[in-house]
Amino acid sequence: MLSPAEEHTILSSGAIELRGRVLPASNLTFFGEAAVDGRAVRCVYKPVSGERPLWDFPDGTLASREVAAYVVSQATGWDVVPLTLLREGPFGPGMVQLWREPDADQEPVDLVDPDDLPAGYLHVLDALDGDDRPVALVHEDSAPLRRMAVFDALVNNADRKGGHVLAMPGGHRYGVDHGVSFHVDPKLRTVLWGWAGEPLHPEDAAVVTGLAEQVADPVSDLSKRLAGLLDEVEVRALLHRMERLLGRGRMPVPSGRWPAIPWPAF
Repeated sequence: MLSPAEEHTILSSGAIELRGRVLPASNLTFFGEAAVDGRAVRCVYKPVSGERPLWDFPDGTLASREVAAYVVSQATGWDVVPLTLLREGPFGPGMVQLWREPDADQEPVDLVDPDDLPAGYLHVLDALDGDDRPVALVHEDSAPLRRMAVFDALVNNADRKGGHVLAMPGGHRYGVDHGVSFHVDPKLRTVLWGWAGEPLHPEDAAVVTGLAEQVADPVSDLSKRLAGLLDEVEVRALLHRMERLLGRGRMPVPSGRWPAIPWPAF
C-alpha cells in the first residue's frame, strides 16, 4: 500500500506508459501507469493538445482547471478530487490524475422507477428514458455527496454527470472531470440538486468561510497556487461565489438561465 507522499512522487516523476484510451470522452483521454523505481500507480492522462475547442472556455486551459479543482478540493479538506497534477506526458504537457477504482455495486446517482424511490435517496427530476419509459433521477443523501455539491457550486462546475461521481468501497465519493469549471459566468450544471434551497450545513459553511479567507489573502499558499492556474478574474469570481453562498446561507438552486442538468446525465 503506497502512502499519499509516495503516490505523489510516482505520479509527478514516474515514466508514463499508456494502456489505452478512455471512451467516450469529449477530449483525448488516456488510461495508463506512471512508474518509478519499480513502483507504479494507475492514472488518467489528458494532454492539452487533445483538448477540443469550446466556445465559452479559452483554448488550452482545461488541464489547468482540473488541477485548480484539485487544489481547491485539498484546501477544503474534503478530498473531493483525486491527486491531479500538470506535467509532461507522451503527447506533451497535460493533466495527470491518480486513478481511483470505484465500487461497481454502489450507485450514488441513479435512474429508478418513479413509483419505487429508494430509501436514503433524494429525488431530482422525472424524465423519460430512451425507450420513453418514466424514470426518476435520484442521488443518495450522504455527507460526502453533499460536500461535493457545495464544492461544485464553488468551482462553478458545468459538468457534474452521474458518471463523474466515483463511489469508493469505504463510503468516500470522488469527483472527476472538472475541465469546464471556474468560468466567470454562472454555469453550474449538475445532477446533485437534491439539496437545492436547503440551509447550508454549518460544518460546510465553516469550511467555505475558511476557504474564502485564504482566497482573499493574496499571499496565502492557496492564492499563489490558483494564480498559476487561473486568470485573476476567475479567482475573483471564485471568491465572489463563496461570499454569495455564505451570504444566502442556502444550497444553490437552478438559475433558469442555464441548463441545470448536464446532457447526457451519465
